Amino acid sequence: MSLLVVGSVALDSVETPFGQKEEVLGGSATFFSTAASFFNPVHLVAVVGEDFPEAHVQFLQSKGIGLEGLTREKGRTFRWKGKYGYQLNEAQTLDTQLNVFQSFAPKLPEAYRDAPFVFLGNIHPELQSQVLDQVKRPQLVAADTMNFWIQGTREALLKTLQRVNLLFVNDAEARQLSGEHNIVKAARAILTMGPTRIVIKRGEYGALLFEREHIFACPAMPLEEVFDPTGAGDTFAGGFMGTLATAAQPDRDALRRAMVMGSVMASFTVERFSLDRLRDLTRPEIHQRFSEFKRLTHFEELGSLKG
Repeated sequence: MSLLVVGSVALDSVETPFGQKEEVLGGSATFFSTAASFFNPVHLVAVVGEDFPEAHVQFLQSKGIGLEGLTREKGRTFRWKGKYGYQLNEAQTLDTQLNVFQSFAPKLPEAYRDAPFVFLGNIHPELQSQVLDQVKRPQLVAADTMNFWIQGTREALLKTLQRVNLLFVNDAEARQLSGEHNIVKAARAILTMGPTRIVIKRGEYGALLFEREHIFACPAMPLEEVFDPTGAGDTFAGGFMGTLATAAQPDRDALRRAMVMGSVMASFTVERFSLDRLRDLTRPEIHQRFSEFKRLTHFEELGSLKG
C-alpha cells in the first residue's frame, strides 16, 4: 500500500572526524523516502529552490519515489551545516538556512490524499495538522518531531498528537515532551497524549517500541565503520514504515519486523556520507543484514536456574 511522506528536502554540509562533504543531498523526507522505497511505493511532498540540482531529482525518481508533490519555488533550497565529534552521538549545528522551506505550505496532489499510510516529517506541528486535514481515511498516521517544536510550539504539537497513531522521537525528546527522566515513564506519559505507539530512537544503542501493554527493544548493528550519522533516524523511520506498509495488519509481529528493518536501514546509512550508501544498496544486502540481526538477538530459553 502506498506511503505518503511530508517533510524537508535539503542540501547538507557535514563534517565528521572521518571527512567532510559540502552541499550533499539531505533532508528528513529524503532519507525517509529513499529507505522506504526499498519496500513500498512512496509519495513525497516537499519544496526545493531553483538551485536544487536536477541530478538529485533523477536519483529520487530512480528509486521509484513519486515526485508530483515536490515543488520548486523561486529562491534557494533549505540548507543545514553540522559537525560531529568522535562519539558521533549528536551534531553541532553550525548553520541553518530555511530559504524556501520557511514558507512551505504542504498541498497534497489529489492522487496522494487516499494514502493509507502517512508519515509527517519533522516540520511545524501546524503544518502536520494541515496535512492531516487533506488526507481522507489513513489507516495509520506516524509523526516525527524535535526539541525545537516541543519547546516553542507545545500546544500546537499536543493538538497534532491527538491525531497521530505512532510517534518517533529520540530519548532526549521523549524526556522533554513528557517531563519524565525515566524513559519508560516518559513513554507511558506520551501514550496518554494521543499516540497508541511510540518509538524512541537511541542512536548507537538501538530503539524501543512502546505500546500500552507491550515493550520491544531492538539493538543497533555493531559496525566497524561509521562515517556520518546524519539522517540515520529518518532512515530508521523509512525502513520501519516501508516494512509496516507491506503487512496485512500492523500487528505485534509486523511491528517487531518493522523495528528490526528500521535498524537495518539505519545501519547502512551511517556507513557513508549523505545517501551514498543507499544509492548502491541491493535487496540481497538488506536481507543478509536482516538475517545478521536475527542471529545477533537470538537466544535459547535457559530453563530453570539451580543453586
